[in-house]
Amino acid sequence: MTVTSDATGTTAGARLPTRWLVLAVICLAQLTVLLDNTVLNVAVPSLTRDLGASTADVQWIINAYSLVQSGLLLAGGSAADRYGRKKMLLVGLALFGVGSLAAGFADSTGELIAARAGMGVGGALLLTTTLAVVMQIFDAEERLRAIGVWAAVNALGFAAGPLLGGVMLAHFRWGAIFLVNIPVVLLGLVAAWALVPESKSAAGQRPDLLGALLSTVGMAAVVFAVVSGPEHGWGTGRVLLPALGGVLVLGVFALWESRVPHPMLDLRFFRDRRFVGAIVGVVLITFGSTGALFLLTQQLQFVRGYTPLEAGLRTAPFALTVVALNFTGISTRLLRRLGLPLAIALGVGTLAGGFAVVGAFPAEGYGVLLTGLVLMGAGCALANPAIAEAIMGAIPPEKAGAGAGVDGTMSELGGSLGVAVLGAVMNSRFTALLPVGLAGAGSLPAALADARTEGERADVLDAFASGVETSQLAGAAVVLLGGALAALLLHRAERRKGDAGKA
Repeated sequence: MTVTSDATGTTAGARLPTRWLVLAVICLAQLTVLLDNTVLNVAVPSLTRDLGASTADVQWIINAYSLVQSGLLLAGGSAADRYGRKKMLLVGLALFGVGSLAAGFADSTGELIAARAGMGVGGALLLTTTLAVVMQIFDAEERLRAIGVWAAVNALGFAAGPLLGGVMLAHFRWGAIFLVNIPVVLLGLVAAWALVPESKSAAGQRPDLLGALLSTVGMAAVVFAVVSGPEHGWGTGRVLLPALGGVLVLGVFALWESRVPHPMLDLRFFRDRRFVGAIVGVVLITFGSTGALFLLTQQLQFVRGYTPLEAGLRTAPFALTVVALNFTGISTRLLRRLGLPLAIALGVGTLAGGFAVVGAFPAEGYGVLLTGLVLMGAGCALANPAIAEAIMGAIPPEKAGAGAGVDGTMSELGGSLGVAVLGAVMNSRFTALLPVGLAGAGSLPAALADARTEGERADVLDAFASGVETSQLAGAAVVLLGGALAALLLHRAERRKGDAGKA
């Protein structure tokens, strides 16, 4: 059965009896995608060793997925609204499964990068449809709790990837981290087909093909420039040309969307300060948190000497804290009591404090690291649902897919920037502190291989630890800035709305 969105944002008629079971199904699909984003972090040493992957290769293996996904998120969200969210969910799962199969059997870095790019196509459809379905099947009374569960699964996938990767790498070759997706995808396909109701926009709008093309090319070019910056230099033509070209294409996209009768992305969304504030928060928070967590997994392995499994186990409290606070409803009750602006400010402040603890005390015992991880988890449990609610609450229900596409696009852009920029900060600090004889080494493994004495090895590890510490503290500062800006803009939007109501 196909349903359309009514004026309140819920599916027409009474509450869907199986709505919580449907939420479990779409969260399973979401978890599959998000696990694969972070599971690679602990596999970096294995990829470097088994495939002979350079630092640039590793960054491309990680970012190829984000590059493709970022370019297609807006188009994917629009397609879900027009052609059906269930249909696009099934297509996304199938494409993600095929890409995972290809990645699991890749024999070279080139094949793995291509497979990851293919997975990005499916991921774009999944990330937009899951949140859009949540907005359709839950009414205003239950929506905040449902978004909290959805956000908890996001954090679980983000943080549990290192643990899953560690377990898999302890017993199998690195390809298993992709092949484990296959049974989950198959289960998701069957469950989604049987349980998820079809929904799409009631308005029979014509597809905005030119808008889809312009947004895809523009976003892909910008993200390409971002991920190329650390390797080729931010002032080189290889980075500046795609960056400028991408911005130009996105400008043309904005001009086109403002004039076309049925735009893929209604630019009037950006007149809403609530929406703009949430978008600012998404970009800066994901910038800091994605980059800092990427560096943390390397710090645990390269600096503290943990195996991939040990590193994954030691980061688990982050995900467990998020899940505990969201699944018990604690974060939802706090959010309702505090309101969106204060909840975001408090959540992001706690998240940034956790990053600062981890970054400032890298050589301390596990108790300090555990404290930082719990703070990070508590911050995410409060801030992430609040930001998602702020974004989707400012979007008309019939445009839920487009809203989810904007949310996903900004998240991917922020995450890619975080890995690239904070990785560049770390590498710059690391190379600056290397012993004179090892100054030409481009990565930690290369510097350790060239070190001739135990003293030089110790100096290399100290340089790497200092680079990670500097980058993590920078990430904490950006997260705090993002939260403060988002909270301020949301507060002003709510105050303006209240003043208008009094008038």
